Amino acid sequence: MKFSVFQLSRRGGRPTNEDRMGYCYTREAGLFVLADGMGGHAEGEVASQLALQTLAAEFQRQATPRLPDVQAFLQQGVMLAHERILAYGRHKRMSDGPRTTVVAAVIQDGHVSWVNCGDSRLYWARDGVLQARTRDHSYAEMDRAGALKLAHKILNRNVLYTCLGAEARPVLDFAGPHKLQQNDRLLLCSDGLWDVLQEHILLQRLSNSPVQDAVPALVDAALQVAGSKSDNVTAIAVQWEQAQQEPEAADTQHGGEDTFSSTIQSLQDLEGFDVNLDEAEIERSIAEINEAIRRSALHKKV
Repeated sequence: MKFSVFQLSRRGGRPTNEDRMGYCYTREAGLFVLADGMGGHAEGEVASQLALQTLAAEFQRQATPRLPDVQAFLQQGVMLAHERILAYGRHKRMSDGPRTTVVAAVIQDGHVSWVNCGDSRLYWARDGVLQARTRDHSYAEMDRAGALKLAHKILNRNVLYTCLGAEARPVLDFAGPHKLQQNDRLLLCSDGLWDVLQEHILLQRLSNSPVQDAVPALVDAALQVAGSKSDNVTAIAVQWEQAQQEPEAADTQHGGEDTFSSTIQSLQDLEGFDVNLDEAEIERSIAEINEAIRRSALHKKV
C-alpha cells in the first residue's frame, strides 16, 4: 500500500477537546479512526479514547498483516469498544456514563470499507466529486430523508439517537468494499468541521491540495467561520496511491510481515480500570457479540 495521511485536532470555544483521531497500518491493511466524545455526558474524552484504543488493539491482533474479514473486524471492533465504555462507566459507578461517536475506515487490497455510529462523518471524493458519505444518526438526517414523523418535529434535530456507551445497542452503518483509484481522498471529521463548512467548499479544499495542506486549511476555516462558539474541530484525511510521495506519506510495500505502525496510544490503565483484555477474554467477547448479531438477524426474519 502507498498513501498520504494527515491529521489535526483543534479546540474550539469549549473547555476541553473530547475529539480523538488516529491511524495504524501493516504492510497490507490500514485503519483510520475518529471519535467525538459527547458533551453533556461525563468524561467524553475517555469514551473517545477507549474507542480508538480498542479498535487499534483489535486491528493489531487481527491484521497479520491483513484482516481476514474487514466487515467482521469493523463490527466486532466497534462493539468491543462499546462494551469497554460501558464497563468503564460501571467501574466508576457513573449514573450517566461516557459516550462517543465513531467513524472508522479500513483500506485493504485497494478497497475501502467503513462503519459509523453517531454524526462523525466520512467523505469519499474523487476529482472533487463526492462518491459517498456516511449517514448521520440524528433526527436532522431523518428529517432530510423524510423519515421523521410529524410528532418529532419539535425535537432538537441535532440530537443523536445512537452512540457508543449508551445502554441501548448502538446502531451501526457499514459500507464497502469500494475500489479506490489513484488520488482518491477520504476525509474523516467531527461535526465541528462539516456542520460549519458547506459541502462543496469542503470537497473543493480537500481535493485541490495535498492532504497535509488541505486538512489544516479546512480546520482553520471551520474555526474562523464559527468564531468564539466553535465546536472542537478534528479531521484525518487520506490520499490514496500518489504518483510521487509527499511528506507524511506511508509506503508500506517494504514493511515486514510483522510490521505494525500506529499513531494511537496503546492501551493503558485509567484510574485503576483495567482496559487490557487477554486473548481468551477477547475471543469470548467476540463470540458473545456474534451470537447477539445472529439472534438479532433471526428475530428480524421472523
